[in-house]
Amino acid sequence: MASIWRETVQLPEWPPLTGEMETEAVVIGGGMAGVLTAYLLQMKGIDCILLEADRVGGGVTGGTTAKITAQHGICYESMTRQFGKELAAQYAKANLEAIAFYAQIVADQNIDCDFERIATHLYATRPDKALERECKAAEALGLPADLVDMSELPFPIWGALRFENQAMFHPLKFLAHITAKCRIYEKSRVIEIEDGVVSTEWGRVRAKHVVVATHFPFLNRPGYYFMRMHQNRSYVIALEHAGDLRDAYLGIDGRKLSIRRWGNLTLLGGGGHRTGENESGGKYDGLLRVAQEYWPDAREVCRWSAQDCVTHDNIPYIGKYGADTKGLYVATGFRKWGMTGSMVGAMILSDRIAEREPIYTVFSPRRPQVTPSVKGFMEDGAESVAGLAKQIFHAPAKSPKDVEPGTAKVVMCREKKWGVYRDAAGRVHGVDVTCTHLGCQLKFNADETSWDCPCHGSRFTAEGVCIGGPAQRDLETMEAEPHEASQETIF
Repeated sequence: MASIWRETVQLPEWPPLTGEMETEAVVIGGGMAGVLTAYLLQMKGIDCILLEADRVGGGVTGGTTAKITAQHGICYESMTRQFGKELAAQYAKANLEAIAFYAQIVADQNIDCDFERIATHLYATRPDKALERECKAAEALGLPADLVDMSELPFPIWGALRFENQAMFHPLKFLAHITAKCRIYEKSRVIEIEDGVVSTEWGRVRAKHVVVATHFPFLNRPGYYFMRMHQNRSYVIALEHAGDLRDAYLGIDGRKLSIRRWGNLTLLGGGGHRTGENESGGKYDGLLRVAQEYWPDAREVCRWSAQDCVTHDNIPYIGKYGADTKGLYVATGFRKWGMTGSMVGAMILSDRIAEREPIYTVFSPRRPQVTPSVKGFMEDGAESVAGLAKQIFHAPAKSPKDVEPGTAKVVMCREKKWGVYRDAAGRVHGVDVTCTHLGCQLKFNADETSWDCPCHGSRFTAEGVCIGGPAQRDLETMEAEPHEASQETIF
Protein backbone atom coordinates (compact mmCIF):
# COMPACT_ATOMS: atom_id res chain seq x y z
CA MET A 1 0.00 0.00 0.00
CA ALA A 2 1.89 3.06 -1.24
CA SER A 3 1.66 6.42 0.54
CA ILE A 4 0.40 9.55 -1.16
CA TRP A 5 4.03 10.69 -1.34
CA ARG A 6 5.13 7.60 -3.27
CA GLU A 7 2.08 7.82 -5.52
CA THR A 8 2.92 11.37 -6.58
CA VAL A 9 6.74 11.34 -6.94
CA GLN A 10 9.07 8.94 -8.73
CA LEU A 11 12.61 9.25 -7.43
CA PRO A 12 15.56 8.51 -9.75
CA GLU A 13 17.15 5.07 -9.64
CA TRP A 14 20.78 4.64 -8.68
CA PRO A 15 23.07 1.66 -9.41
CA PRO A 16 24.23 -0.89 -6.82
CA LEU A 17 27.70 -0.64 -5.35
CA THR A 18 30.25 -2.85 -7.11
CA GLY A 19 33.98 -3.23 -6.67
CA GLU A 20 36.30 -1.47 -4.23
CA MET A 21 36.04 2.21 -3.29
CA GLU A 22 37.46 4.63 -0.78
CA THR A 23 35.91 7.81 0.59
CA GLU A 24 35.98 10.00 3.69
CA ALA A 25 32.50 9.08 4.97
CA VAL A 26 29.87 6.42 4.33
CA VAL A 27 26.23 6.88 5.31
CA ILE A 28 24.12 3.72 5.53
CA GLY A 29 20.40 4.25 5.00
CA GLY A 30 18.55 6.22 2.32
CA GLY A 31 15.77 7.73 4.41
CA MET A 32 15.55 11.40 5.38
CA ALA A 33 18.17 11.05 8.15
CA GLY A 34 20.72 9.36 5.90
CA VAL A 35 20.18 11.59 2.87
CA LEU A 36 20.32 14.78 4.95
CA THR A 37 23.53 13.61 6.62
CA ALA A 38 25.13 12.83 3.27
CA TYR A 39 23.89 16.13 1.86
CA LEU A 40 25.29 18.21 4.73
CA LEU A 41 28.61 16.35 4.61
CA GLN A 42 28.91 17.14 0.89
CA MET A 43 28.03 20.79 1.60
CA LYS A 44 30.87 20.86 4.15
CA GLY A 45 33.35 19.54 1.61
CA ILE A 46 33.51 16.00 3.01
CA ASP A 47 33.44 13.32 0.32
CA CYS A 48 30.62 10.91 1.09
CA ILE A 49 28.91 7.80 -0.27
CA LEU A 50 25.35 6.83 0.67
CA LEU A 51 24.33 3.16 0.62
CA GLU A 52 20.68 2.06 0.57
CA ALA A 53 19.52 -1.56 0.87
CA ASP A 54 16.53 -1.04 -1.42
CA ARG A 55 15.24 2.32 -2.73
CA VAL A 56 15.90 5.81 -1.39
CA GLY A 57 12.84 7.11 0.47
CA GLY A 58 11.25 3.67 0.33
CA GLY A 59 11.07 3.07 4.08
CA VAL A 60 9.73 5.15 6.95
CA THR A 61 10.35 8.46 5.16
CA GLY A 62 7.92 7.43 2.44
CA GLY A 63 5.28 6.70 5.09
CA THR A 64 5.59 9.81 7.27
CA THR A 65 2.83 12.36 7.75
CA ALA A 66 5.62 14.90 7.06
CA LYS A 67 5.01 17.36 9.87
CA ILE A 68 8.13 19.40 10.62
CA THR A 69 7.58 20.44 14.21
CA ALA A 70 9.14 20.80 17.64
CA GLN A 71 5.81 19.74 19.17
CA HIS A 72 6.45 16.09 19.96
CA GLY A 73 3.40 15.14 21.94
CA ILE A 74 3.30 15.80 25.67
CA CYS A 75 7.05 15.74 26.33
CA TYR A 76 8.58 18.97 27.63
CA GLU A 77 7.11 18.91 31.15
CA SER A 78 8.38 15.38 31.80
CA MET A 79 11.67 16.03 30.01
CA THR A 80 12.36 19.07 32.20
CA ARG A 81 11.48 17.13 35.34
CA GLN A 82 13.63 14.12 34.42
CA PHE A 83 16.67 15.73 32.78
CA GLY A 84 16.61 19.32 34.00
CA LYS A 85 15.87 22.56 32.20
CA GLU A 86 19.26 22.82 30.48
CA LEU A 87 18.99 19.51 28.60
CA ALA A 88 15.28 20.00 27.87
CA ALA A 89 16.17 23.40 26.40
CA GLN A 90 18.79 21.73 24.21
CA TYR A 91 16.13 19.38 22.82
CA ALA A 92 13.74 22.26 22.12
CA LYS A 93 16.41 24.47 20.55
CA ALA A 94 17.73 21.69 18.31
CA ASN A 95 14.28 20.98 16.91
CA LEU A 96 13.52 24.67 16.31
CA GLU A 97 16.83 24.94 14.47
CA ALA A 98 15.87 21.89 12.40
CA ILE A 99 12.67 23.61 11.23
CA ALA A 100 14.59 26.77 10.36
CA PHE A 101 17.23 24.77 8.49
CA TYR A 102 14.59 23.06 6.34
CA ALA A 103 13.16 26.47 5.51
CA GLN A 104 16.63 27.79 4.63
CA ILE A 105 17.47 24.85 2.35
CA VAL A 106 14.11 25.08 0.59
CA ALA A 107 14.54 28.83 0.04
CA ASP A 108 18.22 28.76 -0.95
CA GLN A 109 17.78 25.83 -3.35
CA ASN A 110 14.36 27.01 -4.58
CA ILE A 111 12.90 23.54 -3.92
CA ASP A 112 9.30 22.96 -4.99
CA CYS A 113 8.23 20.57 -2.21
CA ASP A 114 4.98 22.11 -0.90
CA PHE A 115 6.85 23.50 2.10
CA GLU A 116 4.45 25.58 4.17
CA ARG A 117 4.59 27.29 7.55
CA ILE A 118 1.66 26.28 9.77
CA ALA A 119 0.68 25.96 13.42
CA THR A 120 0.60 22.53 15.07
CA HIS A 121 -1.79 21.61 17.88
CA LEU A 122 -2.06 19.03 20.64
CA TYR A 123 -5.77 18.85 21.38
CA ALA A 124 -7.84 17.33 24.18
CA THR A 125 -11.53 16.52 23.91
CA ARG A 126 -12.07 16.65 27.69
CA PRO A 127 -10.51 18.67 30.54
CA ASP A 128 -6.84 17.80 30.91
CA LYS A 129 -4.35 19.63 33.11
CA ALA A 130 -1.50 18.03 31.14
CA LEU A 131 -1.96 20.64 28.40
CA GLU A 132 -1.56 23.47 30.90
CA ARG A 133 1.56 21.92 32.44
CA GLU A 134 3.03 21.27 28.99
CA CYS A 135 2.34 24.84 27.91
CA LYS A 136 4.17 26.29 30.94
CA ALA A 137 7.13 23.97 30.38
CA ALA A 138 7.29 24.77 26.66
CA GLU A 139 7.13 28.52 27.25
CA ALA A 140 9.94 28.27 29.81
CA LEU A 141 12.11 26.59 27.16
CA GLY A 142 11.50 29.30 24.57
CA LEU A 143 9.01 27.41 22.42
CA PRO A 144 6.19 29.31 20.63
CA ALA A 145 3.43 27.81 22.82
CA ASP A 146 -0.08 29.08 23.52
CA LEU A 147 -3.28 27.53 24.91
CA VAL A 148 -6.43 27.95 22.81
CA ASP A 149 -9.97 26.67 23.26
CA MET A 150 -11.19 26.69 19.64
CA SER A 151 -10.09 24.91 16.47
CA GLU A 152 -11.10 24.26 12.87
CA LEU A 153 -11.66 20.56 13.59
CA PRO A 154 -15.10 19.08 12.76
CA PHE A 155 -15.69 18.08 16.39
CA PRO A 156 -15.63 19.98 19.71
CA ILE A 157 -12.46 20.12 21.79
CA TRP A 158 -11.81 21.19 25.38
CA GLY A 159 -8.56 22.90 24.49
CA ALA A 160 -5.36 22.74 22.47
CA LEU A 161 -1.70 23.59 22.88
CA ARG A 162 -0.71 25.57 19.79
CA PHE A 163 2.84 25.94 18.46
CA GLU A 164 3.17 28.73 15.90
CA ASN A 165 5.56 28.80 12.94
CA GLN A 166 5.99 25.05 12.47
CA ALA A 167 5.90 23.48 8.98
CA MET A 168 4.86 20.64 6.67
CA PHE A 169 5.98 19.53 3.20
CA HIS A 170 6.13 16.73 0.62
CA PRO A 171 9.11 14.66 1.84
CA LEU A 172 9.89 12.87 -1.43
CA LYS A 173 9.77 16.08 -3.50
CA PHE A 174 12.35 17.43 -1.06
CA LEU A 175 14.48 14.27 -1.31
CA ALA A 176 14.27 14.29 -5.09
CA HIS A 177 16.06 17.63 -5.10
CA ILE A 178 18.75 17.17 -2.46
CA THR A 179 19.74 13.69 -3.63
CA ALA A 180 21.11 15.36 -6.76
CA LYS A 181 23.93 16.61 -4.53
CA CYS A 182 24.73 13.12 -3.20
CA ARG A 183 26.65 10.05 -4.42
CA ILE A 184 24.18 7.19 -3.95
CA TYR A 185 24.16 3.42 -4.46
CA GLU A 186 20.84 1.54 -4.15
CA LYS A 187 20.17 -2.20 -3.82
CA SER A 188 23.32 -2.25 -1.70
CA ARG A 189 22.47 -3.85 1.64
CA VAL A 190 25.37 -3.61 4.08
CA ILE A 191 26.29 -7.00 5.48
CA GLU A 192 29.38 -6.09 7.54
CA ILE A 193 31.26 -3.15 9.01
CA GLU A 194 34.79 -3.91 10.18
CA ASP A 195 37.82 -1.67 10.69
CA GLY A 196 36.35 1.12 8.57
CA VAL A 197 35.42 -1.21 5.69
CA VAL A 198 31.74 -1.33 4.79
CA SER A 199 30.86 -4.47 2.79
CA THR A 200 27.81 -5.14 0.61
CA GLU A 201 27.05 -8.21 -1.48
CA TRP A 202 28.95 -6.93 -4.52
CA GLY A 203 31.27 -4.22 -3.23
CA ARG A 204 33.25 -2.65 -0.41
CA VAL A 205 33.97 0.92 0.70
CA ARG A 206 36.75 1.99 3.02
CA ALA A 207 36.01 5.16 4.99
CA LYS A 208 37.24 7.10 8.00
CA HIS A 209 33.67 7.75 9.19
CA VAL A 210 30.59 5.51 9.02
CA VAL A 211 27.06 6.65 9.92
CA VAL A 212 24.34 4.06 10.56
CA ALA A 213 21.02 5.78 9.72
CA THR A 214 18.98 2.67 8.95
CA HIS A 215 15.91 3.51 11.06
CA PHE A 216 16.69 0.62 13.44
CA PRO A 217 20.45 -0.07 13.86
CA PHE A 218 21.31 -3.48 12.40
CA LEU A 219 24.51 -4.06 14.41
CA ASN A 220 23.55 -5.69 17.71
CA ARG A 221 26.94 -4.99 19.27
CA PRO A 222 28.18 -2.58 20.42
CA GLY A 223 25.33 -0.33 21.46
CA TYR A 224 22.74 -3.06 22.11
CA TYR A 225 20.03 -0.82 20.64
CA PHE A 226 17.65 -3.76 20.31
CA MET A 227 17.52 -3.76 24.13
CA ARG A 228 17.00 0.00 24.36
CA MET A 229 14.15 0.61 21.91
CA HIS A 230 10.92 -0.85 20.59
CA GLN A 231 8.91 -0.12 17.45
CA ASN A 232 5.35 1.18 17.04
CA ARG A 233 3.17 1.05 13.94
CA SER A 234 0.44 3.52 12.93
CA TYR A 235 -1.93 3.98 9.99
CA VAL A 236 -3.00 6.79 7.65
CA ILE A 237 -5.71 7.28 5.07
CA ALA A 238 -5.80 10.16 2.57
CA LEU A 239 -9.27 11.62 2.01
CA GLU A 240 -10.78 13.98 -0.50
CA HIS A 241 -13.87 16.06 0.31
CA ALA A 242 -12.89 16.11 3.99
CA GLY A 243 -12.95 19.78 4.81
CA ASP A 244 -10.23 22.36 4.33
CA LEU A 245 -7.92 22.49 7.34
CA ARG A 246 -5.23 25.12 7.59
CA ASP A 247 -3.11 23.62 10.40
CA ALA A 248 -2.06 20.21 11.81
CA TYR A 249 -3.49 18.41 14.83
CA LEU A 250 -2.72 15.50 17.17
CA GLY A 251 -5.05 14.26 19.89
CA ILE A 252 -3.79 13.34 23.36
CA ASP A 253 -6.96 11.52 24.44
CA GLY A 254 -9.77 9.44 22.99
CA ARG A 255 -8.94 8.30 19.46
CA LYS A 256 -5.66 10.27 19.43
CA LEU A 257 -6.11 11.22 15.80
CA SER A 258 -3.42 12.84 13.64
CA ILE A 259 -4.86 15.26 11.07
CA ARG A 260 -3.17 17.44 8.47
CA ARG A 261 -3.82 18.69 4.96
CA TRP A 262 -1.90 18.18 1.74
CA GLY A 263 -3.30 20.03 -1.24
CA ASN A 264 -7.00 19.19 -1.43
CA LEU A 265 -6.56 16.04 0.66
CA THR A 266 -6.87 15.46 4.40
CA LEU A 267 -4.48 12.93 5.95
CA LEU A 268 -6.14 11.13 8.85
CA GLY A 269 -3.88 8.98 11.03
CA GLY A 270 -4.24 6.81 14.11
CA GLY A 271 -4.66 3.23 15.26
CA GLY A 272 -1.15 3.07 16.68
CA HIS A 273 0.13 -0.08 18.39
CA ARG A 274 3.35 -1.80 19.30
CA THR A 275 4.65 -3.72 16.28
CA GLY A 276 3.44 -7.32 16.38
CA GLU A 277 0.13 -6.54 18.08
CA ASN A 278 -2.37 -6.35 15.22
CA GLU A 279 -3.31 -9.94 14.45
CA SER A 280 -7.02 -9.16 14.08
CA GLY A 281 -6.52 -6.04 11.92
CA GLY A 282 -9.20 -3.39 11.49
CA LYS A 283 -7.04 -0.28 11.88
CA TYR A 284 -7.91 1.14 8.46
CA ASP A 285 -11.57 0.31 9.00
CA GLY A 286 -11.46 2.27 12.24
CA LEU A 287 -10.10 5.33 10.45
CA LEU A 288 -12.75 5.02 7.75
CA ARG A 289 -15.46 5.01 10.42
CA VAL A 290 -14.02 8.22 11.85
CA ALA A 291 -14.01 9.77 8.36
CA GLN A 292 -17.62 8.80 7.76
CA GLU A 293 -18.61 10.28 11.11
CA TYR A 294 -16.96 13.66 10.62
CA TRP A 295 -16.89 14.01 6.83
CA PRO A 296 -19.82 12.02 5.38
CA ASP A 297 -18.92 12.98 1.80
CA ALA A 298 -15.25 12.00 2.13
CA ARG A 299 -13.68 9.41 -0.15
CA GLU A 300 -10.51 7.44 0.51
CA VAL A 301 -7.88 7.79 -2.19
CA CYS A 302 -4.86 6.20 -0.49
CA ARG A 303 -3.87 4.26 2.64
CA TRP A 304 -0.56 3.32 4.19
CA SER A 305 1.21 2.64 7.47
CA ALA A 306 4.54 3.55 9.02
CA GLN A 307 6.79 2.34 11.80
CA ASP A 308 8.64 4.33 14.43
CA CYS A 309 11.51 3.50 16.81
CA VAL A 310 10.88 4.56 20.40
CA THR A 311 13.68 4.88 22.96
CA HIS A 312 13.09 4.22 26.66
CA ASP A 313 13.17 7.94 27.50
CA ASN A 314 11.61 9.19 24.21
CA ILE A 315 14.78 11.04 23.17
CA PRO A 316 16.64 9.95 20.01
CA TYR A 317 20.09 8.36 20.07
CA ILE A 318 22.46 10.53 18.00
CA GLY A 319 26.22 10.20 18.34
CA LYS A 320 28.90 7.52 18.70
CA TYR A 321 27.53 4.03 18.06
CA GLY A 322 29.25 2.62 21.13
CA ALA A 323 31.46 3.93 23.89
CA ASP A 324 34.69 3.02 22.06
CA THR A 325 33.61 3.10 18.39
CA LYS A 326 35.86 5.73 16.86
CA GLY A 327 34.47 6.79 13.50
CA LEU A 328 31.18 4.84 13.82
CA TYR A 329 28.00 6.81 14.51
CA VAL A 330 24.25 6.27 14.83
CA ALA A 331 21.01 8.24 14.45
CA THR A 332 17.82 6.48 15.54
CA GLY A 333 14.80 6.55 17.85
CA PHE A 334 12.91 9.54 16.42
CA ARG A 335 9.47 8.28 17.53
CA LYS A 336 6.80 9.85 15.30
CA TRP A 337 8.89 12.96 14.71
CA GLY A 338 11.32 11.72 12.10
CA MET A 339 11.41 14.85 9.96
CA THR A 340 12.80 17.15 12.66
CA GLY A 341 14.70 14.24 14.22
CA SER A 342 16.38 13.48 10.90
CA MET A 343 17.54 17.06 10.50
CA VAL A 344 18.79 17.22 14.09
CA GLY A 345 20.70 13.97 13.52
CA ALA A 346 22.20 15.23 10.27
CA MET A 347 23.26 18.52 11.85
CA ILE A 348 24.90 16.84 14.86
CA LEU A 349 26.68 14.06 12.97
CA SER A 350 27.88 16.18 10.05
CA ASP A 351 29.32 18.69 12.56
CA ARG A 352 30.98 15.90 14.50
CA ILE A 353 32.56 14.41 11.39
CA ALA A 354 33.71 17.92 10.43
CA GLU A 355 35.46 17.95 13.84
CA ARG A 356 33.14 20.44 15.50
CA GLU A 357 32.27 19.70 19.13
CA PRO A 358 28.64 18.66 19.63
CA ILE A 359 26.55 21.19 21.56
CA TYR A 360 23.44 19.02 21.94
CA THR A 361 24.57 16.43 24.47
CA VAL A 362 20.97 15.51 25.36
CA PHE A 363 20.91 13.16 22.36
CA SER A 364 24.03 11.21 23.28
CA PRO A 365 23.48 7.43 23.17
CA ARG A 366 25.63 7.26 26.32
CA ARG A 367 23.43 9.61 28.35
CA PRO A 368 22.55 8.47 31.90
CA GLN A 369 19.44 6.31 32.24
CA VAL A 370 16.61 7.74 34.36
CA THR A 371 13.70 5.99 36.05
CA PRO A 372 11.32 5.97 33.04
CA SER A 373 14.17 4.49 30.99
CA VAL A 374 14.53 1.62 33.44
CA LYS A 375 10.77 1.05 33.27
CA GLY A 376 10.93 1.00 29.47
CA PHE A 377 13.84 -1.43 29.57
CA MET A 378 11.82 -3.80 31.76
CA GLU A 379 8.76 -3.56 29.50
CA ASP A 380 10.80 -4.23 26.34
CA GLY A 381 12.57 -7.10 28.06
CA ALA A 382 9.23 -8.62 29.01
CA GLU A 383 8.08 -8.42 25.38
CA SER A 384 11.24 -10.20 24.23
CA VAL A 385 10.82 -12.95 26.81
CA ALA A 386 7.18 -13.38 25.78
CA GLY A 387 8.13 -13.58 22.10
CA LEU A 388 10.80 -16.19 22.75
CA ALA A 389 8.50 -18.17 25.05
CA LYS A 390 5.79 -18.19 22.40
CA GLN A 391 8.29 -19.63 19.94
CA ILE A 392 8.98 -22.48 22.35
CA PHE A 393 5.62 -23.18 23.99
CA HIS A 394 2.81 -21.78 21.82
CA ALA A 395 0.53 -24.53 20.47
CA PRO A 396 0.00 -23.96 16.74
CA ALA A 397 -2.91 -24.98 14.53
CA LYS A 398 -2.83 -28.55 13.24
CA SER A 399 -2.70 -28.02 9.48
CA PRO A 400 -2.59 -25.41 6.70
CA LYS A 401 -6.08 -26.66 5.85
CA ASP A 402 -7.28 -24.88 9.02
CA VAL A 403 -6.35 -21.49 7.49
CA GLU A 404 -9.25 -19.66 5.83
CA PRO A 405 -8.75 -17.43 2.74
CA GLY A 406 -7.53 -13.97 3.71
CA THR A 407 -6.23 -15.15 7.10
CA ALA A 408 -3.03 -16.51 8.61
CA LYS A 409 -2.11 -18.94 11.37
CA VAL A 410 0.94 -20.55 12.88
CA VAL A 411 0.78 -24.28 12.06
CA MET A 412 2.87 -27.32 12.85
CA CYS A 413 4.07 -29.09 9.74
CA ARG A 414 6.94 -31.54 9.27
CA GLU A 415 7.80 -31.14 12.98
CA LYS A 416 8.31 -27.38 12.63
CA LYS A 417 6.28 -24.21 13.15
CA TRP A 418 5.33 -22.29 10.02
CA GLY A 419 3.46 -19.05 9.48
CA VAL A 420 0.82 -19.82 6.87
CA TYR A 421 -1.15 -17.18 4.99
CA ARG A 422 -3.88 -18.16 2.55
CA ASP A 423 -4.63 -15.36 0.09
CA ALA A 424 -8.05 -14.52 -1.33
CA ALA A 425 -7.45 -16.80 -4.32
CA GLY A 426 -6.76 -19.74 -1.99
CA ARG A 427 -3.00 -19.88 -2.55
CA VAL A 428 -0.96 -20.79 0.52
CA HIS A 429 2.21 -18.93 1.51
CA GLY A 430 4.34 -20.56 4.20
CA VAL A 431 7.33 -19.13 6.03
CA ASP A 432 9.43 -20.08 9.03
CA VAL A 433 7.81 -18.07 11.81
CA THR A 434 11.13 -17.52 13.62
CA CYS A 435 12.48 -13.96 13.28
CA THR A 436 15.92 -13.96 11.66
CA HIS A 437 17.11 -11.28 14.08
CA LEU A 438 17.09 -12.98 17.50
CA GLY A 439 14.57 -15.79 17.14
CA CYS A 440 11.30 -14.41 18.51
CA GLN A 441 8.06 -15.84 17.12
CA LEU A 442 6.49 -13.57 14.54
CA LYS A 443 2.87 -12.42 14.57
CA PHE A 444 0.67 -11.69 11.57
CA ASN A 445 -0.46 -8.12 10.82
CA ALA A 446 -3.82 -8.56 9.12
CA ASP A 447 -3.92 -4.96 7.85
CA GLU A 448 -0.52 -5.14 6.16
CA THR A 449 -0.42 -8.88 5.30
CA SER A 450 2.96 -9.11 6.96
CA TRP A 451 4.72 -11.15 9.64
CA ASP A 452 5.93 -8.77 12.37
CA CYS A 453 8.26 -9.30 15.34
CA PRO A 454 6.77 -8.25 18.70
CA CYS A 455 10.21 -8.18 20.31
CA HIS A 456 12.17 -5.72 18.16
CA GLY A 457 9.90 -4.79 15.25
CA SER A 458 11.39 -6.60 12.24
CA ARG A 459 8.87 -7.19 9.45
CA PHE A 460 8.52 -9.69 6.58
CA THR A 461 6.12 -10.10 3.67
CA ALA A 462 3.77 -13.09 3.48
CA GLU A 463 6.39 -14.59 1.15
CA GLY A 464 9.14 -14.13 3.76
CA VAL A 465 11.01 -11.13 2.31
CA CYS A 466 12.55 -8.90 4.99
CA ILE A 467 11.02 -5.41 4.70
CA GLY A 468 12.08 -3.90 8.03
CA GLY A 469 14.94 -4.30 10.48
CA PRO A 470 16.79 -4.95 12.65
CA ALA A 471 16.58 -8.35 10.88
CA GLN A 472 18.75 -8.48 7.77
CA ARG A 473 17.84 -11.89 6.31
CA ASP A 474 14.67 -13.20 4.67
CA LEU A 475 12.65 -15.98 6.26
CA GLU A 476 12.99 -19.59 5.19
CA THR A 477 10.07 -20.60 2.98
CA MET A 478 8.51 -23.97 2.34
CA GLU A 479 7.48 -24.98 -1.13
CA ALA A 480 3.86 -26.01 -1.46
CA GLU A 481 2.67 -29.03 -3.40
CA PRO A 482 -0.82 -30.36 -4.30
CA HIS A 483 -2.34 -32.99 -2.03
CA GLU A 484 -3.12 -36.06 -4.10
CA ALA A 485 -6.61 -36.66 -2.70
CA SER A 486 -8.08 -33.17 -2.61
CA GLN A 487 -5.76 -31.34 -5.02
CA GLU A 488 -5.70 -28.61 -2.37
CA THR A 489 -2.37 -26.85 -2.01
CA ILE A 490 -0.95 -27.82 1.36
CA PHE A 491 2.47 -28.43 2.89
